[in-house]
Amino acid sequence: MDGKGWNAWGEGVAFGLESGMAIIPYALLKHYRKLGLAGSEAMLLIHLLAFRQVEGMEFPTLEDLQGVTGRSVPVIAGELQKLMKDGFIGIDEDNDELRGIHYERYNFSGLYSKLGAYLAEVAQQAGQTQELLTSQRSSADVLSNGGSGWNPASLQSKGEEESRSLFSVFEKEFGRPLSPMECETISGWVDQDQYLEELILLALKEAVFAGKLHFRYIDRILLEWSRNRLKNAQDVKTYLKKFRNGGR
Repeated sequence: MDGKGWNAWGEGVAFGLESGMAIIPYALLKHYRKLGLAGSEAMLLIHLLAFRQVEGMEFPTLEDLQGVTGRSVPVIAGELQKLMKDGFIGIDEDNDELRGIHYERYNFSGLYSKLGAYLAEVAQQAGQTQELLTSQRSSADVLSNGGSGWNPASLQSKGEEESRSLFSVFEKEFGRPLSPMECETISGWVDQDQYLEELILLALKEAVFAGKLHFRYIDRILLEWSRNRLKNAQDVKTYLKKFRNGGR
């Protein structure tokens, strides 16, 4: 076969592929493990969808499924039973009165319901995370005042600082994105330890002064201030002034 023949053959294959495509939910491909599905179970669902869409077979036989999966009939039957037990698929029965035929078909509403519920949960968690990020606004006054000539480039603009979250301030000072554990630490200071944002920012300031810019050191500072019952920025400033003057 010459070049033109191969081109014609390739075009024919392309047309066949195009006319025989099955639409598979991307959420199933991406999140099937989160739904508790094994890879073989997810592939079985995909084959069932493909049979319906491409072949027009709404209830393929075990032998049909064996032909596309290469697995034994008992194994396929067991996985189908598990998918039905877990609520991913069901079987609907109906009658064609014109032809007098009783037939069955797979119902995928359970699969779509589970995918929808999981995606809604993911979206809700993402929304809650965004609310946390936007609610934790930093205090520009604490960082722009306080003496000792401390004025890092990232903390110079009061207008910018007022719109920046604690996470953004820390990321700017550390010069890198925060890890999930570091973000959790900051959230713990605010939500669990009930530290004011101004105290957290002052502790960050002290860490910069000391040249010990790491979370463990900042946490020790906050713990020390808590033990000394320092409740706000003014308490800290008075405490630090007294400490630096030798207790006078």
